[in-house]
Amino acid sequence: MTRDPSSTFVALLHHPMRDRTGAIVTTALTTLDLHDIARTCRTFDIAGYFIVHPIEYQRKMAERVTAHWEEDGRHDLRRQALERVTVVDTLDAAIANLTARSGRAPKLVATTARPTEGAISFNDFHAVAGPRLLLFGTGFGMTEDLLARCDHVLLPLVGGGVYNHLSVRSACAIVLDRLYGDREESRALNEVSRSNKEKASSHE
Repeated sequence: MTRDPSSTFVALLHHPMRDRTGAIVTTALTTLDLHDIARTCRTFDIAGYFIVHPIEYQRKMAERVTAHWEEDGRHDLRRQALERVTVVDTLDAAIANLTARSGRAPKLVATTARPTEGAISFNDFHAVAGPRLLLFGTGFGMTEDLLARCDHVLLPLVGGGVYNHLSVRSACAIVLDRLYGDREESRALNEVSRSNKEKASSHE
């Protein structure tokens, strides 16, 4: 088990989501989500970031934004983040893209603010064989059917009070920091992984 981000991908979903009344809706893509989550993914060296939206106009907007920064040589940091973005229309398309890139289908790991029976911890996430596709919802969260489709659900982020409605940008940054941030426990785990690999190599 190692905290290696090279087999972890992030997907931002916009359908099917719940709104504040519980109705199933398609949420709008925001350029803040596009930019900020891309930068977070790049900071933690996540392998790729999928924008998933069923509406063509929204996908074209995302593609225009990423193309603009790829062509603007004055902002290399922004380009480095956005070059890992892939825009697709469905979760199935993201899975197909990732399967073609990795040679096998990804394990789907959902995030949610709602308590979920059988949810896994952040440490347990690293025991899930890659590639892993980490799903983030928008609006008031993913539908129950979408969560049920996933192989695993992460434990929710919990603050110190009763309010629990982080922006998806904030939630993604916190989740990736807990998974891949430069923490004492992650350094120790990576050191054990390196040591095991060196021992295995020495016996070949």
